[in-house]
Amino acid sequence: MTDIVRPAVAADAAGIHIVHRVSWLETYSHLVDPAVIERRYADAELWRARWLGLIANGVVSVAERDARVVGWAYAVTGRTGDGPRDRELEGIYLLAEAHGSGLGQALLDAVIGDAPAFLWVADRNPRAEAFYRRNRFERDGATDQHRVGPGGETLTAVRMVR
Repeated sequence: MTDIVRPAVAADAAGIHIVHRVSWLETYSHLVDPAVIERRYADAELWRARWLGLIANGVVSVAERDARVVGWAYAVTGRTGDGPRDRELEGIYLLAEAHGSGLGQALLDAVIGDAPAFLWVADRNPRAEAFYRRNRFERDGATDQHRVGPGGETLTAVRMVR
């Protein structure tokens, strides 16, 4: 097996979309109806276009296993302007088949390194929270309802900061 982490390129957009959809199903099906997740990611062309824009304008890295995208991470200057740090880890997702491989750590290192940053993580997602705690992130008490479905479905998210 050959694992690498590298900056994303336009040709990765479709693979990133697949990882986004599948990892949501693997990670959040106990918190969100899988049918809602499927509806959220149903329009592959729309998501591909969104990823093309993000790749062109942001810091997006992908994890590959044997030349297939199995994860991605994306960091930005804080989206809301009132975040506790300048840098926000907007997302990091890895297929379950690659959990424990070190690719998640390599993705985090690629997009934010050791810099001060913040992120939002789904509440009741102990695997992700343990990963962030190992990287010195701590809950700061802020919570939010993140919209996840076209019908207004939400997911409780907690903010973590380092």
